[in-house]
Amino acid sequence: MNETTYTFVKGHSPIVATAIHEGHHTRDSILNLFNLDDGQRLREEDPFTAEWVNISDNNIIVHHSRFETDVNRARSEAVYLKPEDAWGLNVWKDEPAHETVLESLAVYDGFYVEVKKYFDSLFRENKNIVVFDIHSYNHRREGKDIQADLDKNPEVNIGTKSMNHKKWQPLVDGLINSFRSFDYGGRSLDVRENVKFKGGYFGQWLYEEYGDNICPVSIEFKKFFMDEWTGQPFEKDIRLIHKMLEESTVAVLEKLQKINS
Repeated sequence: MNETTYTFVKGHSPIVATAIHEGHHTRDSILNLFNLDDGQRLREEDPFTAEWVNISDNNIIVHHSRFETDVNRARSEAVYLKPEDAWGLNVWKDEPAHETVLESLAVYDGFYVEVKKYFDSLFRENKNIVVFDIHSYNHRREGKDIQADLDKNPEVNIGTKSMNHKKWQPLVDGLINSFRSFDYGGRSLDVRENVKFKGGYFGQWLYEEYGDNICPVSIEFKKFFMDEWTGQPFEKDIRLIHKMLEESTVAVLEKLQKINS
């Protein structure tokens, strides 16, 4: 474990909860190279997602910023070098030196070395594993008071690109139904599958490594639980989402038990 870069907590559950875009930390040597200020970087990260991972005794939190290296992208795309890599943003004052990029990729490589050891160890205890890969996404890019098209931006997007759907779809359906039936302050959340995102490289890597025995579910929360422009959380929403995730593990474990039998 590297406490300044990422944290791995290992228990015995077949569920792993991750917050791989939670991080805001960057190494000191690149701070003055950024063209973006602290707030601009924070806006594209996934703050508060680490508050939800304790729904399982297995969790992974990445503390470094995706602007240093993005572990949810392929290695060749993990360091944002061009505006098109980063939502049109000019990340750097000048293109970072090759040595700087290599140092960032060393952080990336270190993460996947640890991930491999972590999941190998879990699979010695579990036949199948489900991953709650928790993220968030912006929906007010055009302005603080301008909301993106509701038809294309569900409150919860379930990304299921990287899995054996024949095996895992009943479990995914159970997860979605659990989310939809949760009493979210007197209403139901808009939860849909593969509308905004289908899942990133982390889930793809897990599937390539562990095949049909792993079910990586990318759970993307629209940032209705915070002000994406100021970074301020809405504490009631943070708590409700945590409770919803926690309750959903019951349905997931029931489905997993049937799959395992």
